[in-house]
Amino acid sequence: MEKKKIVITIDGPSGAGKTTASRMLARRLGYKYMDTGALYRGIALASKEKNSHPDDEGAMKSMLAGLTLNLVLKDNSLRLLLNERDVSDLIRTPEISMMASAVSALPLVREYLLEVQRTMGRDKGVVFEGRDMGTVVFPEAEVKFYLDASPENRAMRRYRELDSRGKISLEQVKTEMVKRDFDDSHRKLAPLKQAEGAVRIDSSNLNLEEVLDIMLYHIEAALC
Repeated sequence: MEKKKIVITIDGPSGAGKTTASRMLARRLGYKYMDTGALYRGIALASKEKNSHPDDEGAMKSMLAGLTLNLVLKDNSLRLLLNERDVSDLIRTPEISMMASAVSALPLVREYLLEVQRTMGRDKGVVFEGRDMGTVVFPEAEVKFYLDASPENRAMRRYRELDSRGKISLEQVKTEMVKRDFDDSHRKLAPLKQAEGAVRIDSSNLNLEEVLDIMLYHIEAALC
């Protein structure tokens, strides 16, 4: 008998290992993987390219009206298409990361993406990675995780990822990460926090397999 499919959410701050863990977990389960943070980054990039400042509600509303975002799997890699253009690499810069934090605080942006994300999870069998997946988008998800790590650990992981794409100092990465953590956790709308009923995992001293083992244990328990 085939096991029922569920919605799994993995929230947490930048650099905690959400992306890698989410991708591997989805692969182990045969589920779809959705990097919802990429959607906010896509809107941030569109905002930059259209010169639509987040403080200009009219400009942002107009920009969103003509926007199409799609997450597609290509060669075993999840790619973001912005108006049918692959922008997966363009959205992974420190500047876009900071802009994504700003646009994610806007009610009209969150309203725009809420239905997009819920549509993605309608058939279940999906692992959603983000910052408010378990608190706002899928509060009734069958299994919820909050993946965290120490600021030092997260900054080093992010630094290693970004250093291959251009020159950036570890101190700059840590400074921007701390600011984004503060902004995300103190915004009035859908702040970053652990969802009710979520399993908290500190990955500071855990390798990927150990993180996955913890997640799979809780998922198996939920499916029994």
